[in-house]
Amino acid sequence: MNRTLYTLLFHLGLPLVALRLAWRAWRAPAYAKRVGERFALGLPDVRPGGIWVHAVSVGESIAAAPMVRALLERHPELPITITCMTPTGSERIRALFGDRVQHCYLPYDLPWAAARFLARVRPKLAVIMETELWPNHIHQCARRGVPVVLANARLSERSARGYGRFAKLTAPMLAELSWIAVQTEAEAARFRALGARPDCVAVTGSIKYDLRIDPALPRRAAELRGQWGAEARPVWIAASTHAGEDEIVLAAHKALLAQRPDALLILVPRHPERFGPVFELCRREGLATVRRSSGEAVAAQTQVLLGDTMGELLFLYALADIAFVGGSLVPSGGHNLLEPAALGKPVLSGPHLFNFLEIAAQLRDAGALAEVADAGELATRVERLWAEPAGATAMREAGLSVLRANQGALERLLGGIARLLG
Repeated sequence: MNRTLYTLLFHLGLPLVALRLAWRAWRAPAYAKRVGERFALGLPDVRPGGIWVHAVSVGESIAAAPMVRALLERHPELPITITCMTPTGSERIRALFGDRVQHCYLPYDLPWAAARFLARVRPKLAVIMETELWPNHIHQCARRGVPVVLANARLSERSARGYGRFAKLTAPMLAELSWIAVQTEAEAARFRALGARPDCVAVTGSIKYDLRIDPALPRRAAELRGQWGAEARPVWIAASTHAGEDEIVLAAHKALLAQRPDALLILVPRHPERFGPVFELCRREGLATVRRSSGEAVAAQTQVLLGDTMGELLFLYALADIAFVGGSLVPSGGHNLLEPAALGKPVLSGPHLFNFLEIAAQLRDAGALAEVADAGELATRVERLWAEPAGATAMREAGLSVLRANQGALERLLGGIARLLG
């Protein structure tokens, strides 16, 4: 498949795109807003001539945050426009940066929409986070002489096989990228094999290791636990859970409650449209549950705190003794394991970590990560860490050591961006 055929098929598929958008809007009403931006219609007024950063959703927005802050500091004369594809990503961008950046949705990957968007933003440089590759957007940048950086890039073996099936589309697209800053050498080899220019691929590491924790965060968390009267309560968190995982986590928590009746679970579903259904699930399971968004205090009889707010994940991690990271007991590929590690939490996950293989391997080899397969193993691991503080301390220190050993990717990435800005 080449780009012309891809574009034709995209146009023919627009009715399906509209149906998918309507379905998403039915599940999450925020998708019904700002629809015009997705077709480069009604784009907000922006100051042109700066840096365009694309972060598809929440995870990429969080990963991009240190880079964006550094760019704002080092290039105050350049406006920064951040795009995303989801309402939750949009909310996160606004929460992180407010009016310091310009923001809109990225239009769909249609040549005319990409052209309208670039005519409005007129960037000096485009930075795409991780592996959000859109052939027409990249080609329209190349036509205008706009350098495109693929930053913090990752490419699993499975994804590489998928791209490889469409070599006539993938190879020219990758060849038009100015710089691909990848996380590992294995991923660099995959990009080169797919058609990226070898001299444009560099291993810079993952900027996720360069996570900086606000020193006030653990203090605020300790104060809130004090207000709850929960300083001595055993507290654990299951974060970024997907459909099918919540039942496993709640089964594990019920097993823990049989041994420790005062145990508290902080349960944080990955997607906002699931907050309500997961709350009802907790109630059906007979668990005394409080929603974080209600403002209601956690009481002695509370068994589950549902984290149904946006932008608070790091704070909720800080409240817990032990962290389970979701998207890993079901085949979703996992989520960021480094956030709880940076807060000094022992980290648990399921076995499905194909989006974070390198990070997971480093944490596992260092003794900072333990994997579980089901509710029984999850409950056993959590109970053991509560019962054996020395083991929890060892996991905590191992995680912090892995972070320290791998930092520096952000500076390498910023150096490459500076060279392209000239």
